[in-house]
Amino acid sequence: SEESRRPQFGTRFLTDPKQVFQHNAWDNVEWTDDQEEAAKRKVSENSYPLPAEKQEEYDSRANEYWNEFYTIHENRFFKDRHWLFTEFPELAPQCSTLNHTSHIDEPQGSNLDQDRCRDSGAEDSCDFPGSSASYRILEVGCGVGNTVFPILKTNNDPGLFVYCCDFSSTAVELVKNNPEYDPGRCFAFVQDLSDAEASYPIPDGSLDVIVLIFVLSALHPDKMQASITRLARLLKPGGTILLRDYGRYDMAQLRFKKGRCLSENFYVRGDGTRVYFFTQDELHELFTRAELEKVQNLVDRRLQVNRGKQLTMYRVWIQCKYKKAS
Repeated sequence: SEESRRPQFGTRFLTDPKQVFQHNAWDNVEWTDDQEEAAKRKVSENSYPLPAEKQEEYDSRANEYWNEFYTIHENRFFKDRHWLFTEFPELAPQCSTLNHTSHIDEPQGSNLDQDRCRDSGAEDSCDFPGSSASYRILEVGCGVGNTVFPILKTNNDPGLFVYCCDFSSTAVELVKNNPEYDPGRCFAFVQDLSDAEASYPIPDGSLDVIVLIFVLSALHPDKMQASITRLARLLKPGGTILLRDYGRYDMAQLRFKKGRCLSENFYVRGDGTRVYFFTQDELHELFTRAELEKVQNLVDRRLQVNRGKQLTMYRVWIQCKYKKAS
């Protein structure tokens, strides 16, 4: 299975605890039972939810908070994700030996898509950005483009077209104003992932890959299922959703103080943006209810080290790949 042969982003393993400050990070660090129990206690202590009216305020003003975030930070907050193509080779399949639903399997991919439109009698749906592309990727929650631009730079497939959207109009404008933004290969637009009734500028059944990197966790838990089900409709048969997001008891969850909890494992940051911390089972249920099949669902536990301050920080992320039936 892919889980057993997954290429590691890092292969630096801590075998001697005395050596912990020799490097900045260690991979696949196992927690002791005591650590896990301490994490559970910490979460329990800070899990008293805010009043309903305060929660409603954070929900109704979510767009405002994210626009403020990107206005302040612009493109300085996030770094390009150089691990992308190790963990998600689907983003540049011509560089990998894995099989994907790409033009490699369908040499005339764009013609096939247009034939499907004509057969269905929906010619208007054939006229959309990237309609002639043979391999289409959508990143949801693109921020300022720290995933999109590495894809465009690394994947030189002439049949590639990349879509990217974000809840924040400020973030989308930053993407469009980036010198690397190429309207001939990319289309950026504003989209509220939590609004499952909203239309997309892409017809259903047209995408090979959808990328969700630290974005699903920003939604209210009650809206997650409908959002994933809506995204699944955009996939071609055999298309894949790739996700990386916060896992339960990540350092960020344990750092929340009292008065920041909205509901169980769902918090609001000081800037008004929100974050949820998942388990593998929760994500599996979201994807399988959307009739997607598991390819990968794993926990990535990493120990990050501040050697100057002699601090250790335990990160917990979950990485998933779920596929639409061919």
